[in-house]
Amino acid sequence: MTMIEKNVQYYAEKGKQLVERVEKKRENMRKKKFDTIAVHGLYSLEDALENNGSIIEPIYMSSAQQYENSNHLEAAQEQQIPSWIYTRITNPTLTYVEETIAMLEGYKLSEKTSAVLTSSGMSAVFMATNPFLANCEGANIVVDARCYGGTFTIFNERYKGERGLEIRWVKDSLDLSEWEEKMDENTRFVYAETPANPSLNLTDVKALSEIAHKKGIAVIVDSTLATPALFRPLEHGADIVVHSVSKAMAASGSVIAGAIISKNDIVSNFLSEEIKKDFVTYVKFNPMRDHGTALSPISAFFVLNDLRSLRSRVDLMSHNAMKVAEFLNGLDQVECVSYPGLESHPGHSIAKSLMKLADSEDENGEEINRYGYLLSFNVKGGHQAARDLLDQFKIIWTATDLGRVKSVATLPTISTHRQQGDEGRKLASLPSNLIRLSIGIEDVEDIIEDLNQAFKAIQTKAQVQHQ
Repeated sequence: MTMIEKNVQYYAEKGKQLVERVEKKRENMRKKKFDTIAVHGLYSLEDALENNGSIIEPIYMSSAQQYENSNHLEAAQEQQIPSWIYTRITNPTLTYVEETIAMLEGYKLSEKTSAVLTSSGMSAVFMATNPFLANCEGANIVVDARCYGGTFTIFNERYKGERGLEIRWVKDSLDLSEWEEKMDENTRFVYAETPANPSLNLTDVKALSEIAHKKGIAVIVDSTLATPALFRPLEHGADIVVHSVSKAMAASGSVIAGAIISKNDIVSNFLSEEIKKDFVTYVKFNPMRDHGTALSPISAFFVLNDLRSLRSRVDLMSHNAMKVAEFLNGLDQVECVSYPGLESHPGHSIAKSLMKLADSEDENGEEINRYGYLLSFNVKGGHQAARDLLDQFKIIWTATDLGRVKSVATLPTISTHRQQGDEGRKLASLPSNLIRLSIGIEDVEDIIEDLNQAFKAIQTKAQVQHQ
């Protein structure tokens, strides 16, 4: 061994010791309750003392780090030591958030989970799926047709239109036989969004994972609407989870961000053993490095602050959404309401089985069901009636957003799912009179009153027009 190799090895040994300390700290924190993990993550009292005593994680706004010498530099570049190198690849502020999200998504799971932040939910979808599509001639993917409009476009335009990949759309995500019939030896992955935006369709992730894994196919789940506070797909067999962190995880609405979370040793007939062993680390230090989809440190800091109150906030938003869904369900001016908490919802039994508030407990010692903050409803009178209703809201915001502390509504056919086109929206069973409503943390009676006055206003308008 040369002198240079010995000097680099010195840093590699220090790196091993640091990894061991971090792993011990991680294992200790994984034993804590959900809210404790959300508040503290891996930032400890000892870490605070190394950061001038700051009890809040610092923001590292530097683009790159300084090294002690060339040996330190080489050991870092070869990933022999924990190092952040360059903010396009990683950054200490991002690491605080990634560690927290990984532990929340892997809450009570015996297996280790890893996470990486991305610049948006869409970049998370791309970076989570693209590694499966090398040499994709003859390949196919099986996808829930009722997924978010941007996700639909990635698969339909970028992958199918530009690369020639076959997309096999699942029209009824509750029908496991439809999922299975569309899988074969050339299926790279199956992709479910549950609950789906804006249909609120559900997928039995546990059953789907069992079917896919028998065929050696990876399962990717978009769990944005549930968040780990209500549902953790990895616990039910999924290999990879993606989130639009911009939504309930960052409910203040200050940032755009995404996340990919995976457990070790995922299932796949098409990935190398090295990639399957630690998918997220591969994505972070290879394709993400090259594609440049990193999140900024200041955005990561905003996410971190919102994450601390995730469980209690989602609990309140879900409680409010249930009351709003029940109110809308009783109106003659509404054709139907889609919300997993309603017994009339086709996926209610699946939601009741899977969507439970972390660390909650009813009188029987069982975790309490919460069904999320998003609902949709079809307005009688068609598209124009839905537009008229949207225009009457006074405190409910009209925007292409969801998961906020403020209630927000939109018409997906002219906004979030517009780019799908008529054929794509027909495939996804998305009618033009559907309003998507994301419920915030306002007093629920005020939200209901705003809906009530809006319905009264369009009813009065209709009566005047018929006179």
